[in-house]
Amino acid sequence: MADNLVIVESPAKAKTIKKYLGRDFEVLASYGHVRDLVPKEGAVDPDDGFRMKYQLLDKNERHVEAIARALHKAKALYLATDPDREGEAIAWHLKEILQARGDLDGKDVHRVVFYEITRNAIRAAVGQPRGLSLELVNAQQARRALDYLVGFNLSPLLWKKVRRGLSAGRVQSPALRMICEREEEIGAFLAQEYWTIEGEGAHGEQSFPLKLLEYRGGKVEQFSFTNETEAREVERAIRAAAGAAGGGELRVLAIDRKQRRRNPAPPFTTSTLQQEAARKLGFNARRTMRLAQQLYEGQDLGEGSVGLITYMRTDSVSLAAEAVGEIRAVAARLYGQQEVAEEPRIYKTKSKNAQEAHEAIRPTSAAITPAEVEGRIEDDLSRLYALIWKRAVASQMSHALFDTVAVDLLAGPDGAQRHLLRANGSTLVKPGFMSVYQEGTDDALAADDSDHVLPPMSEGDAVQLTALAANQHFTEPPPRYSEASLVKALEEHGIGRPSTYASIISTLQDREYVEMDSRRFVPTDIGKIVNRFLTHHFHRYVEYGFTAAMEDELDAVSRGEEEWTTPLDKFWKPFIHQVEKIERTVTREQVAQARELGRDPATGKPIAVRMGRYGPFVQIGTKDDEEKPRFAGLRPGQKMDAITLADAMELFKLPRTLGETAHGETILANVGRFGPYVKYGSKYASLKEDDPYTVTLERAREVIRLKQEADANRIIQDFPAEGIQVLNGRYGPYITDRKKNAKIPKDRDPKALTLEECRALLAAAPERGARFGRWGKGKRAATAAPADGAGAPQAPATGARVAGAGRKSARGVRAQPVAAAHLSAAPAPAAKPKAEAHAARKPRARARSAARKAPAGKLRPTAPAANGRARRLK
Repeated sequence: MADNLVIVESPAKAKTIKKYLGRDFEVLASYGHVRDLVPKEGAVDPDDGFRMKYQLLDKNERHVEAIARALHKAKALYLATDPDREGEAIAWHLKEILQARGDLDGKDVHRVVFYEITRNAIRAAVGQPRGLSLELVNAQQARRALDYLVGFNLSPLLWKKVRRGLSAGRVQSPALRMICEREEEIGAFLAQEYWTIEGEGAHGEQSFPLKLLEYRGGKVEQFSFTNETEAREVERAIRAAAGAAGGGELRVLAIDRKQRRRNPAPPFTTSTLQQEAARKLGFNARRTMRLAQQLYEGQDLGEGSVGLITYMRTDSVSLAAEAVGEIRAVAARLYGQQEVAEEPRIYKTKSKNAQEAHEAIRPTSAAITPAEVEGRIEDDLSRLYALIWKRAVASQMSHALFDTVAVDLLAGPDGAQRHLLRANGSTLVKPGFMSVYQEGTDDALAADDSDHVLPPMSEGDAVQLTALAANQHFTEPPPRYSEASLVKALEEHGIGRPSTYASIISTLQDREYVEMDSRRFVPTDIGKIVNRFLTHHFHRYVEYGFTAAMEDELDAVSRGEEEWTTPLDKFWKPFIHQVEKIERTVTREQVAQARELGRDPATGKPIAVRMGRYGPFVQIGTKDDEEKPRFAGLRPGQKMDAITLADAMELFKLPRTLGETAHGETILANVGRFGPYVKYGSKYASLKEDDPYTVTLERAREVIRLKQEADANRIIQDFPAEGIQVLNGRYGPYITDRKKNAKIPKDRDPKALTLEECRALLAAAPERGARFGRWGKGKRAATAAPADGAGAPQAPATGARVAGAGRKSARGVRAQPVAAAHLSAAPAPAAKPKAEAHAARKPRARARSAARKAPAGKLRPTAPAANGRARRLK
């Protein structure tokens, strides 16, 4: 057995590294995080120095057992998790668990860090181990605690004041604010009219564009001409000055020639990689990071798996000297020595604390060109690798050189009232880095009027004015954020860190706070309401400066300049005081953003639009009226802040009576809780593709016919007098009486079952609620229990049900139902705590697991933790 045990995060990485280290090393994967906060309130106790209570993740229990078994036969443990704060924290948690079990007695423990998965890098890292960095662990711990405290206090408040299932996060909420504010800018934007005067000149059989530069001696600005009357007057004056009756003539007044340089962009950081992948490849941030992870962990190019790029979570733009030398050599070989920069280009990181890695994202070997990987790996991986390779190689190439020329042409005589037009041109003299790579832009810009080659001209030459026109324009609102521009804005404001951008965007989409329209973010109605609630009542905590300052404090913790509890102390008391105040003083009606649209012509009652439990709706009347108010949900695409009284009245045309079936049953079209449908008699058929406001009688009859055919195929046998049916279900045939469901023995034909056999099978079947285990029973028991019954089963605390259960984390593993770092802690409506459900299924296994858990406590060595309890919402 190997004397050395190496632990990495993913099995793909383990397989590659094992090949490099040889027989003396065993390499196993932790499969991401091994331990997390307990999924309930009290996991972080502000009253006890922010003590944090952890538990082993159920999904990774068997992987920890495998590591412990391998460790018994090894002499040394090498913790080789990712080289960022999160990786450092994973290594620390694993060490704490193994130490508490006694598995590390007599073993040497080392921390190794590498930024690329190549033979030389791995062997060098193992040859130069270090100890765990508690500063990095502390910074991750503080971030985790902050996200937990925000999520477990702010999200339940949103449940109470807006609707269930919502969430608020420390980093997610400022990002939502950014998107909503841009939408408000667009809504408030007033377009301004302006006119430009443009023409065409010709000299020596070559034509070129012209633009008015001066009119009557004054410089022409964007809003110099704001209406057609002014623009036409200018056009006539210039034509007259140029003698345009027969075409017109201009005179060259001055020629300005210059050379312009353009330098290459630095190699990729996490942020710029996500931006460029969105612009050039159409990848969203999550997809980009998933593919980059695969390139980093290794791909098989025919001689075994090899890591193709360096670590992909970084905010550094620097490159190792060895890498720069190889890149320059490859560029000289492929493009010529003249296209390589004279001296190595040194890029410096603008970030105050580029803590995530030592280098920018680059190919592990520039000698592996995109052509060599094309066809050997998946197409998306190949395209992303080509992007990274080209950017890194271009960063060490020479500048691009342009010859530019500006020609000023006079219409009429020179003097204080002169009219001047200008022609711009440029020629690419030396492509340099542009032969390999050009950086993209987020938004379409106006065409570059200098991108023309002008004919040779000299001062005093005559130029024909062949065309002149006044063109109308209107100013445009700022564009909505794309993924690329949002990531750029987050980075500029200092919100989040390299590992968080993708998850911020994913959370906003998963919570349905935003939707995509032409690959741009548009806030939904619920997103706007949540943003207004947070910006009005928790303005300080969604301020861009506050979030950035908090990130700076966490950076200070990572550098050892500040205790990890310091930012928590500053944050907690003002925050929880505000939460408790808003819970007491703000009503649900105040938050719902109700807006009165007008009066119902028939009754005179007010008509308002507001947010409800199942989404936005319009309402006729109020809860104080004698008659119950009427409600109608908004149609897809309708927005609360744009709907009018006329739109609202259309919504109350449902239910629509369409006609009758062939059997005389009335057919109605309507919208219910689960979407649009048609009702015939006492039965329903969903409208999956049709609009209930426009569906015709003929189409409704067709939908009903298809529904009846599906029902007929579903019913194998029917005993209507007894209320018993034999049905085809999702998992095969079964018997039901609407109270119980019974399986049919495999040796029995469902079509041949008798009524007595069906009764017998139903009698032996469990109650339908029992299929949910003790949770289903407990729910019924709690409902039926007497009001004063002591010891009756209690439903879990609201805060214990948290969102994120079952979703994949940024590290590709299933997240425990707790507030994820940099995400939110919103509860999922029907989710039960995973750990407790697991305990119900396997009590013995859980008991053994509990005995193996590391004691909860602070990061610094402390006495065993007392049972603390975090403050909870009333």
